[in-house]
Amino acid sequence: MKIVSLLPSTTEILFAVGAGDDVVGVTFECDYPAEARTRRIVSTSALPDNLAPHEIDRHVAEALHNGEDLYHLQADALSDLDADLVITQDLCAVCAVDLSVVDDALAYLGCRADVLSVDPFTVAEVIDSIVRVGERVGRRPAAEALVSTLNERLDAVSTAVAGRPKPRVLLLEWTDPPFAPGHWLPEMVERAGGIPVLGTTGEKSHRITWDQAREAAPDVVVSVPCGYDLEASAALAEPVLDQFPGIPVWAADANASFARPGPRIVDGIEAMAKILHPDAFDSADPAPIARRLTASAGS
Repeated sequence: MKIVSLLPSTTEILFAVGAGDDVVGVTFECDYPAEARTRRIVSTSALPDNLAPHEIDRHVAEALHNGEDLYHLQADALSDLDADLVITQDLCAVCAVDLSVVDDALAYLGCRADVLSVDPFTVAEVIDSIVRVGERVGRRPAAEALVSTLNERLDAVSTAVAGRPKPRVLLLEWTDPPFAPGHWLPEMVERAGGIPVLGTTGEKSHRITWDQAREAAPDVVVSVPCGYDLEASAALAEPVLDQFPGIPVWAADANASFARPGPRIVDGIEAMAKILHPDAFDSADPAPIARRLTASAGS
């Protein structure tokens, strides 16, 4: 089977269940595992390079308003690869190539590849999608074994935080302007033993004001800007310190463990639980996934 994965999360899933050798095409964002970088890139961003966060927000908003695509799908690459299966999504036009774009491209090329759309909105659906992808590519036993391990780890977190006070957590999916989280992210806070103060599981992320953020009275703020690793997330979160004096502000690796609905969101839940309940774990350091910021770092 020749597989083109248009989602970093499904690329991770495919390699995790042993189907990495079948992956022939990926997106420019598919960077985990490292071997994924050796596959042909068939999707690139339509955004200009080196934009500041507020500029990215403006460009995205304008593109969506004008009905423009945020990603370039390389039709020639799709044709050359002669894929049997293309995995994409219909969840968020900002996050990856939209399902309708893939369907149109395949129809234009006369390509007969099957298309699988993976659109999880909750943690359970993320976990279920691993089995779904595994079954589609003939790797169901490996997928079920992976899911069993992930569920055991989630159960361990649940046991560790059970009965403890639940801090109020402001999870920021973007910082300039601020966005409250949606999809599976608020549930990650809940599973880690916290209360998400803004954002609703299963809904889309949405823009908020700093006044709304402060009025939500969080005990902890965690910045997980979509598309950024820990170092970049920490840099983007430094101005957040000024908005919440006296309140712990953390930055986390959004790409690895929060924004991408794949196996590593369990890493994110474990890291979040250690942020909120450090005394519940033998090793309470959430590194390398998250880092607490200090006033000196933000000055």
